[in-house]
Amino acid sequence: MTGRDVFEYALLRVVPRVERGECFNAGVVVYCRARSFVAARTDLDEARLAVLDPRADVAGVRAALRAVEGVCRGGDHAGQAAHDDAGRRFRWLVAPRSTVVQPGPVHTGLTADPEAEVERLLDLLVR
Repeated sequence: MTGRDVFEYALLRVVPRVERGECFNAGVVVYCRARSFVAARTDLDEARLAVLDPRADVAGVRAALRAVEGVCRGGDHAGQAAHDDAGRRFRWLVAPRSTVVQPGPVHTGLTADPEAEVERLLDLLVR
């Protein structure tokens, strides 16, 4: 297990009608403390969104997903979290909330390459 570090991740779920509880995965957020790494990748399936709610605000959902990616990038993209470290940004993003884009439970694993892990999880759990 040489060169592998613990990482945490959470799926980003789209819940178009919170009262119905129906959802689908639209992204993943990965955090690796040992490498001060946090990143999110998203892939919105607009057809699936339309099935769950034909009147859904697609532009609003896309904006919310882009905002998560921006918080992960930090700096000017992160808004109020601009000066927070990677761990604080991750914890803020995975805090439960009752909105159309919601984080799922946090899971853990081991990785030698957190950036590659983001893409692997997106392919495995979202696409």
